[in-house]
Amino acid sequence: MGSFSIWHWLIVLVIVMLVFGTKKLRNVGQDLGGAVKGFKDGMKEAGGGDKPADAAQPTQQVGGQTIDVEVQEKTKS
Repeated sequence: MGSFSIWHWLIVLVIVMLVFGTKKLRNVGQDLGGAVKGFKDGMKEAGGGDKPADAAQPTQQVGGQTIDVEVQEKTKS
């Protein structure tokens, strides 16, 4: 009673095809495949986890001086 047989799934598939139509199901499949491909391409462009995040952002240098991104409080002397 817990699992469905192949006949149950075939009946569900036929009902879904009758309700939505094969063209709409094909379009949904293409859209989903395109979204997955775009996500994978985006992960490759972002580094894909091969490099640490610190290595991807080099320290910016201007005129031989390193610019520290952390704000330091100045004291009045």
